[in-house]
Amino acid sequence: MAGLSKSSLSLSQKQPRTKKAESEQTEFEIKFFSDVLERYPDYVEVLRAFGNLLTKQGHYEEGLEVDRRLVRLRPHDAVAHYNLACSYCLLRKHEQTLIELRKAFELGYVDFAYLRKDRDLESIKNDRRFKKLLGEFVR
Repeated sequence: MAGLSKSSLSLSQKQPRTKKAESEQTEFEIKFFSDVLERYPDYVEVLRAFGNLLTKQGHYEEGLEVDRRLVRLRPHDAVAHYNLACSYCLLRKHEQTLIELRKAFELGYVDFAYLRKDRDLESIKNDRRFKKLLGEFVR
């Protein structure tokens, strides 16, 4: 960082956003992604970002629809199936959650450390079927 004064360094650091600014940014991003997807409905990277944003904002049904689209576009993508499982779980659709998790594991999803701390899966973590499924794939 040679050549930068303390004052210029502090100006370059990210300032915390207000709730209003965060809300406006989120609204902008939702509109932006929606507009891109109108023109390019199969743009996988935008669908991923859009689905994550919708879920983060609590729009679980809409996030589920995006995740379903991703799985249709990328049926052999383990992460797409994992995200779909998370969407189902947030809606407490545990049968579908287990089906999609199994598919994700079969396709090679192996980030079990992340899975264990993933809050999207909280509602199923004590389910014996979930524990049994993990036992089949975690060695």
